Amino acid sequence: MRDIATFDLSRSLLAWYDRHARDLPWRVSPADRAAGVQPDPYRVWLSEVMLQQTTVAAVRDYFLRFTSRWPDVRALAAAPDDQVMAEWAGLGYYARARNLLKCARAVVDQHDGRFPDSHDALLKLPGIGPYTAAAIAAIAFDRPETVLDGNVERVMARLYDIHHPLPKSKPLLKAKAAALTPDDRPGDYAQAVMDLGATICTPKSPACGICPLRDPCEARAAGTQADLPRKTPKAPKPTRLGHVYIAQRADGAILLERRPETGLLGGMLGFPGSDWAEDAAETPPFPADWTLLPAEVRHTFTHFHLILRVWTAAVPAEVDPVGLVVMPKHAFRPGDLPTVMRKAHDLWRGSSASGKMDRAGLS
Repeated sequence: MRDIATFDLSRSLLAWYDRHARDLPWRVSPADRAAGVQPDPYRVWLSEVMLQQTTVAAVRDYFLRFTSRWPDVRALAAAPDDQVMAEWAGLGYYARARNLLKCARAVVDQHDGRFPDSHDALLKLPGIGPYTAAAIAAIAFDRPETVLDGNVERVMARLYDIHHPLPKSKPLLKAKAAALTPDDRPGDYAQAVMDLGATICTPKSPACGICPLRDPCEARAAGTQADLPRKTPKAPKPTRLGHVYIAQRADGAILLERRPETGLLGGMLGFPGSDWAEDAAETPPFPADWTLLPAEVRHTFTHFHLILRVWTAAVPAEVDPVGLVVMPKHAFRPGDLPTVMRKAHDLWRGSSASGKMDRAGLS
C-alpha cells in the first residue's frame, strides 16, 4: 500500500496539474483525458523525440509542421528521407531525425502501424531509449512508468534536498521519482511533474510561494533550493577548425556532397569540406580558383565549438566532379541545409564573391 504522505503529495500535484496544465499541441488536457479522450501515441512519441535537448518553445512550430505534413506514423514512414531531414533542419542532433524515420518504419513494418504499449517493447524500437520508452508508456498508455527528465531531476533534488551531484545522483533521483509515481493517472502525473519543473520549480528563482509541494519540500525548509540540483563541472568544450567549399556553376547549379550515414549531419546534403579537427588541412574537392572569404562561420555542437573557413569558386557549367551532387539552381533550397551549412551559405550570399557571381549571371 502506498504511504499516505506519498499519496497526498502525488494527489496534491495532480490537483495542481488539473488547474494549471500547459496547453501543448501534442498533449491531451486533463479535462479531456477525464472525459475519455486518449492520447495519440504517434504525437506523444514525435514530441518526445523533438524535445530531447530542445525547448518546448523551439519545438512547437516544428511539431505543428510535421503533423500537418505527416499526420500519422504511416505517412511519416512513407516520407522521403530528404524531405524529413529538411523539415528537421534547425532542431539539430540529426541522428534523431534518422532514427525517427527508422522507428516509424519499424512501427509500420513490425507492428502494423501501432506503437507497442509496454516499456520493454518500446525499447526495442530504433532510437527509443529508457527515458523515451517510459514517457510514451506513461503518457500514451497510462502505464505507471518513472519518467525522469531534467525537470523531474530538479524537482526530486529539491523535494528531498539531495546534494549529490548529477549525473551520479540519477539513480537516487529516479528511485525517489518512482516512489511518488501513482498507479492512478500515471500519465497525467508524469506530465504534472515536468510542468512543475518547467513553470514553478525552475532552474533559477523557483516560485516556491505558489508551489503545490512547498510544505513537504526539504530544500525549501533548508533554504538550499536555489543551489540544487548540484552538477559535476563539465570540461570546457574544445574548438575545432574546418574548411568548406561552395562552388556554383555557370548554369547556376550548386555542387554539394552527401555526408556519410554515421557521424555528425549523417546522410545530409551539404557543401564539401575538410575534416573538423584542431588543425584542419585545406582539402578542395576539385581544382578551381578558390577564394577564401574574409569572415568565418562559428557554430557550437554538443561536444565542441566549430570555426569554419569558407572558400568559394565560380566554375564552368560542364564541371561535374565525381562524388558530388549537382543541384540545379531551381531545386536548391538553402533552408534544406543543416544549420552550420546554412550559415556558410548565408555568409557566401552576403559576400562580395557572391555579388560578383550575380553580376556575371552565375547566381
